Amino acid sequence: MKKTILLSAIIALGIQANAQESWTLRQCIDYATAHNVNILQAEISVKQSEVEANTAKWARLPNLSASGNQSFNWGRTQTAVKDADTGDYTTKYVDTSSRGTNMSLSASMPIFTGFEIPSQYNLSKLNLKASMADLQKAKEDLAINIASAYLQALFNKELHQVAQGQVALSQEQYNRIEALEKIGKASVAELAEAKARVAQDELNVVQTLNNYRLSILDLTQLIELETPEGFEVAEPDEAFQVNPLTPPDEVYASAMLSKPAIQAAQARLEGSEQSIKIAQSALYPSINLNGSLGTSYYSTLNRTFSQQLGDNFSRYVGISLSIPIFNRFATRNRVRTAKLQRDNNALQLENTKKTLYKEIQQAWYNATAAESKYASSEAAAEASQASFELTSKKYENGTATAVAYNEAKQNLLKAQSDELQAKYEYIFRTKILDFYKGIEIQ
Repeated sequence: MKKTILLSAIIALGIQANAQESWTLRQCIDYATAHNVNILQAEISVKQSEVEANTAKWARLPNLSASGNQSFNWGRTQTAVKDADTGDYTTKYVDTSSRGTNMSLSASMPIFTGFEIPSQYNLSKLNLKASMADLQKAKEDLAINIASAYLQALFNKELHQVAQGQVALSQEQYNRIEALEKIGKASVAELAEAKARVAQDELNVVQTLNNYRLSILDLTQLIELETPEGFEVAEPDEAFQVNPLTPPDEVYASAMLSKPAIQAAQARLEGSEQSIKIAQSALYPSINLNGSLGTSYYSTLNRTFSQQLGDNFSRYVGISLSIPIFNRFATRNRVRTAKLQRDNNALQLENTKKTLYKEIQQAWYNATAAESKYASSEAAAEASQASFELTSKKYENGTATAVAYNEAKQNLLKAQSDELQAKYEYIFRTKILDFYKGIEIQ
């Protein structure tokens, strides 16, 4: 018996032995958000979109480039030869080696590009908005999964505590029968049956403890924690209560304003309009302002390096005009493709809205069913508790059999388990509704 009591004590302390740190649901979500690979990749996509938007922002600025080259030549080349009589220089072709140096600085600035530049900038901003919405959606999806795993761990924890309570009841009953057996008012068979019930309940405690530890493992793996050792889910601060459910149409109205899936689809639809303008820009003439500075040096000329740099210095400013006439219908087909993509994005947005409404309807009906289930299971648990207390008193007075007592105890355990399951299902379903209303999961 001492061994049995010691085993019960060890099992009862099984959770507390590793309970070094309690994590709230919000802490789990924040930690997972900071370490989840999919979230980190989505953040990189946002940064890439920011770079693209910055590039498009400064597309109107002129570009400036410098160039230079040094050449070495062998063979016939022009050279300046001084006439011995007149002292004048004339240019002749001679067979000799020579070298040359050229340097230039050039700039070009777009003046009119058929509205391509502003359309490209608008598109990049909309792509950035869509990327940010995708990131937010990934965070929300992760939060929902973590909330489900977290509530499952809480459920298993409370179920383990219920099982521990059953062990205490069985142990108390065993002690009573053992005392009766010693004075001859209970048989050895009754004592063995009571001992068997204690052992069975202790086995149930072990099973519920294993289920709890497995749910903790699932949760810690989901939040990217290295080890489940020392991890404990924190008890909710707020007392559990049933609140009125928001009608699905009201939830949908809120979701249309806050859900990132809608925002991303809307941004991509608006971006496709800009893509059409970008494709159409090739139908317009383009105007560019160009300019350059340059100079050169040739070793065959009878002038010094610095003199030639000044003599050969050139300046250029010009405006170039390009008028599209015919490019084998390439521009026309690009515009058609962009419009088809616009139509596809419009359908995608409509489908996203319909999917969202269906999800909200399903979530609301699930929450309604969970609310009804919890009310029924709560009433059943209260009835089972009253039945067990009555049967327990009858058993103590000798008017109820051990079979009836054990059956009442098992019914109570099942009713309490069903009530816990209904409770956490209701909590999860209402959190889903809050999620669609734009309320952050806590």
